[in-house]
Amino acid sequence: MKAKSIQDHYPDEYSYCYGCGRLNEKGHQIKSYPDGEEAVAHFTPQPYYIAVPGFVYGGLIASLIDCHGIGTAAIAYNRAKGNEASSDSVPRYVTASLQIDYLKPTPLGVELELRGKVLELKGRKAISQVEVFANGSLTARGTVVAVQIPDSMTNTGK
Repeated sequence: MKAKSIQDHYPDEYSYCYGCGRLNEKGHQIKSYPDGEEAVAHFTPQPYYIAVPGFVYGGLIASLIDCHGIGTAAIAYNRAKGNEASSDSVPRYVTASLQIDYLKPTPLGVELELRGKVLELKGRKAISQVEVFANGSLTARGTVVAVQIPDSMTNTGK
């Protein structure tokens, strides 16, 4: 039996994100897993994610980096707290900043590997770096500044 991803532990009310929400049937449903000091995810772009023939649209790459960076932050938070992932221990992060470097065109038709690591974890903020690989070649790199979800975005927020 495969371990659950960090996104599988998000409470239902926070599981509708287009990029990583397990309850969003139309979304990407990215799944991030701990892998040593990193987090890993895999995603195979469908042909409709085309930019020009044979290559992935850059907006998809940004979305993948964004959501995997958020998942990487949640994994690092749990690791730092010594918590076993569960729906009541995993904080939900949102993006405060996203910066992407497109290093080379990303080909369509291959599984992409996303590798994330946390560069900083301090209070409610985490900074993740995510690299995108296609056929073992680095095609994009991004930095995600993530913050734990503010009360204003919760059902109890004002």
